[in-house]
Amino acid sequence: MNTSTEVEILLVEDNMNDAELTKRALSKNKILNTLIHLKDGASAIDFLFGKGEFEGRDISHKPKVILLDLKMPKVDGLEVLKVIKSDPLTKNIPVVVLTSSKENPDIEKSYELGANSYIVKPVDFDGFMKAVSEVGLYWLLHNQYPIK
Repeated sequence: MNTSTEVEILLVEDNMNDAELTKRALSKNKILNTLIHLKDGASAIDFLFGKGEFEGRDISHKPKVILLDLKMPKVDGLEVLKVIKSDPLTKNIPVVVLTSSKENPDIEKSYELGANSYIVKPVDFDGFMKAVSEVGLYWLLHNQYPIK
């Protein structure tokens, strides 16, 4: 995994089928860009802060957007979101919660912790592809980032 270049999309998803569908939807619309896929919340935290297996990674290369599942092993998405939004180095990275949970407590907690968007994964293939494509288009092509 090449983590030395700029990362545009950080996908944190433990379900390999959903991860592949996400990659496929972004690729189909030519917005795959530089995507790193991590399978659990602990790896996401390590990646963002250059710890563990990502020791020595240049943490100045921040993702333009993080697509974050909630229900994951090791560290769940809400805890990852809390860590991201409570640290000055990462708090401005847009986080889109992309999850199967329609539970109102999950939605409320995600926004309380600083999520920029909350999207329930559509269960049908076409709906899933469309939702991910729209997310990618918005956050990578339409959203404006401050100049560093």
